[in-house]
Amino acid sequence: MTINLKGELIDLTKPKIMGILNLTPDSFFDGGKYNSIDRAITQAEKMICEGAFFIDLGACSTKPGANEISEEEEKKRLYPVLERLIEEFPKNHFSIDTYRASVAKGCLSKGASIINDISGGQFDHAMMETVGNFGAPYVIMHILGKPRDMQKNPTYKNVVQEVLYYFSEKIQLAYSNGINDIIIDPGFGFGKTLEHNYELMKNLELFQTLELPLLVGVSRKSMIYKKLETTPEHALNGTTVLNTTAINKGANILRVHDVKEAKECIDLLQALQ
Repeated sequence: MTINLKGELIDLTKPKIMGILNLTPDSFFDGGKYNSIDRAITQAEKMICEGAFFIDLGACSTKPGANEISEEEEKKRLYPVLERLIEEFPKNHFSIDTYRASVAKGCLSKGASIINDISGGQFDHAMMETVGNFGAPYVIMHILGKPRDMQKNPTYKNVVQEVLYYFSEKIQLAYSNGINDIIIDPGFGFGKTLEHNYELMKNLELFQTLELPLLVGVSRKSMIYKKLETTPEHALNGTTVLNTTAINKGANILRVHDVKEAKECIDLLQALQ
């Protein structure tokens, strides 16, 4: 299992870590922590040193109930940090968490490697063509609804079948727009109840039938802290349990806040193979 990052073939047989860098004042776990350039750079360096292969920059909160910010505000938060990161860590790969084609275009022009789109092209129909024009890898996530309303009674007849069908459609659309490297993300917590999330996790190995790299992002999410009746701050242990399960069921990329713990998880599982 490989992806092409700027001409370099990256082997995902051993799972890779995507460190989360939120440049937002209102993200559910770390909102406001890294909303200055220097703090963001320091956190990115820490995650790289701890073993993150990708750093995923997000400037628009997509937590349940989140309101959209303007395109200009998103660019204003992203561009200065991305430029500094590429200048200071030219050999590392930076992913951009955005659903807007113009933001993706600007960031890819500045040297970003991957676009991570929570909407899989649903929120901006120019997105796939934009990514295809740059030849960049594209993360297609499943979401039902939009962040502001996605947790208001999400309903499925069969969540696993419906998410698989969604991917089969989006993958063909991505290929038709010239995207060659596709990564799929089931979208834990995005338009899903706790039961839906655990049904997806229990059946995660079925996503291997799509024969594409699988990204899993459960880090400190409500599917953990609500089930354990705790808070995001106390959800690291639960995160590690679900990351372990995800790898055993075929995950190729773990998207996490806590890189050191995720790397230890991967290294120990590799030692057992």
